[in-house]
Amino acid sequence: MFNFTPLLGAQSTSPASQSLLEFEGGVKVLVDVGWDSDFDVAKLKGLERHVPTLSIILLTHATSAHIAAFAHCCKHVPLFSQIPIYATTPVISLGRTLVQDLYASTPLASSIIPNTSLSESSYTYSSLTPGDNLQILLQPPTPEEIASYFALINPLKYSQPHQPLPSPFSPPLNGLTITAYNAGHTLGGTIWHIQHGMESVVYAVDWNQVRENVLSGAAWLGASGAGGAEVIEQLRKPTALICSTKGVEQTAAVGARVKRDELLLDMIRITIKRGGTVLIPIDTSARVLELAYVLDHAWRRESSISGPGNLRTAKVYLASRNVGATMRYARSMLEWMDENVVREFEAEAANSANTANSAGKHRRTDSKQMRNEQDNTNQAARINDTPGGPFEFKFIKLIERKSQVDKILSKKIPQVILASDASLQWGFSRDALHHLAVDPANLVILTERHQPKQSTNSEFNLRMSELLWKWFSERRDGVAVETGFGGQSVEQVYTDNRTLIFQDIHRQSLEGKELIVYQQYLATQRQLHTTLQSGNGALLESAADALDETSSRSSSSSEESDSEKQGKALNMSAALAQARNKLSGNKEVTGVNVLLRQPGVYDYDVRGRKGRDAMFPYVTKRRRLDDFGELIRPEDYLRAEERDEVDGHDMRDTDSVKQSGLGQKRKWEDPSLQSLKTGRSSLSSKKRKRTVEGESKNMSLHTNGGRTNGADHNETESSDDSETEVEEQPIGPSKIIYKDSSVQANLRIAYVDFAGLHDQRSLSMLIPLIQPRKLVLVGGTESETLWLARTCREKLRARLVPSEDREVDDVFTPLNGETVSASMDTNAWTVKLSQGLVRRLNWQDVKGLGIVTLMGRLAATRQVQHQEVESLRRKRQRTVKDEEEMSNMEAPPAGSKAASNLPPTLDILPTNMQAATRSVAQPIHVGDLRLAELRRILQSTGHSAEFRGEGILLIDEMVAVRKSGTGHVEVESGGPRISDLAIRDNEESFQTVKRRIYEGLAIIVG
Repeated sequence: MFNFTPLLGAQSTSPASQSLLEFEGGVKVLVDVGWDSDFDVAKLKGLERHVPTLSIILLTHATSAHIAAFAHCCKHVPLFSQIPIYATTPVISLGRTLVQDLYASTPLASSIIPNTSLSESSYTYSSLTPGDNLQILLQPPTPEEIASYFALINPLKYSQPHQPLPSPFSPPLNGLTITAYNAGHTLGGTIWHIQHGMESVVYAVDWNQVRENVLSGAAWLGASGAGGAEVIEQLRKPTALICSTKGVEQTAAVGARVKRDELLLDMIRITIKRGGTVLIPIDTSARVLELAYVLDHAWRRESSISGPGNLRTAKVYLASRNVGATMRYARSMLEWMDENVVREFEAEAANSANTANSAGKHRRTDSKQMRNEQDNTNQAARINDTPGGPFEFKFIKLIERKSQVDKILSKKIPQVILASDASLQWGFSRDALHHLAVDPANLVILTERHQPKQSTNSEFNLRMSELLWKWFSERRDGVAVETGFGGQSVEQVYTDNRTLIFQDIHRQSLEGKELIVYQQYLATQRQLHTTLQSGNGALLESAADALDETSSRSSSSSEESDSEKQGKALNMSAALAQARNKLSGNKEVTGVNVLLRQPGVYDYDVRGRKGRDAMFPYVTKRRRLDDFGELIRPEDYLRAEERDEVDGHDMRDTDSVKQSGLGQKRKWEDPSLQSLKTGRSSLSSKKRKRTVEGESKNMSLHTNGGRTNGADHNETESSDDSETEVEEQPIGPSKIIYKDSSVQANLRIAYVDFAGLHDQRSLSMLIPLIQPRKLVLVGGTESETLWLARTCREKLRARLVPSEDREVDDVFTPLNGETVSASMDTNAWTVKLSQGLVRRLNWQDVKGLGIVTLMGRLAATRQVQHQEVESLRRKRQRTVKDEEEMSNMEAPPAGSKAASNLPPTLDILPTNMQAATRSVAQPIHVGDLRLAELRRILQSTGHSAEFRGEGILLIDEMVAVRKSGTGHVEVESGGPRISDLAIRDNEESFQTVKRRIYEGLAIIVG
């Protein structure tokens, strides 16, 4: 059984992708946790509903469309963080930088709490003004929390089958196997092959077969995008193929990658010649690697060329809040890139070493002035001629702060800015567009298609990228067609003073009733999390543990066990009621713990009480332990000079801190509190200063030989601007404040396809080669999905079922939330084996599995039983004396109900039919021959065996064994020697190899 349900991304303009795969036995696999730039919590309701039943989670790409909601689910969805998650190493590392950049760039990533949720969990909500839209934000995860969430993901490598572990609340996986293959769209992007029982499912969403500069093509035809005539065996003929439909309306020309790069550079040259600025919106950590690689190498090639339109006359900037970490991760993942990139960087490193050695030999001069001149010459030569290492860009400067972006935009010089994000809804790309839109000399280059919603008629409701794409498609204000430096035509669309409306989003701290509503909502969510996380067994802490603030909260279940379980909640309603009663201090509900929890209470009636309520409460302080023993307080071991470090405040003295606690009176004249307040403010200022200094140091880490990334610029950027601005964000509960501003756009719009997705040619060619039994199409617009479904129905029917006249729809196009059954078309019957047939079975063992072939005659059970009864009657007529026992052995009557419910019986073939069937039956070899295992067996018997080439095993220099990608095994013998002894040895080796191969297989003969 296999059911597929798209949660997001099916027949939709939204790029977000979420899919649910369900197998036999209740095994559920969630693939991707994508989100779009709206960050609407309502779109995650379908995912939240399935979380308590999920077995594992798989991630495919490090893009917002596939991973943006990951941190939100880990922080705000109960039980999500307990599910095992699997992805490749680049997806984990680059996804971490993407999500951190996302939450640092826009408050909307925290997501707005729906008003319906506030009204259900807060009784104060009804007292607010009707119709108020509070726009309260959830608490966003910190960068440290995001890093901890991604640390939970289990890394995998390509082409290595893995049997995952199920979640604590999942049924057994029963041998579920997952294997990752290269998808080619992003670094570490994955095509998943999932094997479960008879079901073989290939999940391929957003892949690219074309080989690019940094990324190799998808692994359909071989590893690293190698070309071939057939799909590899592991991905061929799956029971179900889940494929995306993006890009089916595009047709790629021959040499599309080279023409794409030339078109991009021609657009940049034309804009530079006009004196304008080029803005390229791009994602944070995926496709930005390919685009940055192309630009940096283009600037290197034209480093010695001068003249108008030269690329060296413009500066290149890469702006993203976490771009330094992204490039640092990319430099450590060369093995995941294309082989040409690895060889290129290795050659550049060798050339750099040779250049440095040769320069050092010729630096011997006697004059001090000549030595200084030689040093300056060598330094200039290193800057201009020596390429950097992997993604240590020579001409691209990395920008991570808004103040630096503002300073760049204030300059009226030609420049190229790569900024995140491609949606133009958040990040530095939105700020850059706001500043550059008024100048007609500027150009914005869209790198992917942004289809607007069909139901949206007003431009105000469109995302910024959708609005620009609509203007580009309409071409209402005219098109500028120019001839590029490579000879191809370059089209740029005018905007002609059209209005761009920017909606600026800011945080504002909650106050008054809004804060009370949020606190009540947060308390309800915490109770829900605690209930689900503890499995309804250990919801609320005991009063003693609650009072002991220094005690450990991670004690084992055996320490918390209590026979009565009086302080535990049994369900959600009881948990909420108990929490409210606990806050109100009700004596009857709180029990004997009221003596400790409520001040001024000293008596409690214990007559008729049981369990804890029958004895005086006593608080036992638990020792906090970890893997290394008992935890200590570092402040207890401070030196005298360290205790007075913060304005004379003793760090061990906690009395003043307790006075400022919640519900305690504050003495404003208390000098200790004033000093504590002053100390905290000084600490905060020092922390901010250290943060700014650390960030400036991080920028200096991108140096190579005394220069920063892009240090070939004639002027050096001063670091004073990085210390003048620290972006302050409100701490604690907050809400969204919108502020609209409009700009009259006069810049030009262009489009260059850098999406790196499959096109019409790739889909039309590969899907018939894959030969799936069932095809499920997701991840595209309605028109793209329906067009590809119509094409695939024609090709698959012509190839798979040409002789059948019946209509079989094996192509599914589900909508979001719609479940389709894409199981194998198999039928199972129950038969009974006769005793004579069972005695003739010859079982063969193949890697722990028993295999046997059967050939018999299917007959009604009544007839076979009658024959067996007659046979037993003849054999036992001398021993059976009881006539009643004899009657029990009689077969049931033919017309009885018992006879009709009996399964048919497979019996031995009659003698007259055995001769006819023997000539029809052909032997079948069952098993999988592994050349490495055959090599080990032959070497253990004294033969020489070694690999020659790919998939060829050479034995005794005379016998070659080949295994093709389809599983065919070929054995060839021969050699340069032709003597009789050599021929005899050759025959012996050939027979030995053949015998060993057949020993590893089960030969099934009817």
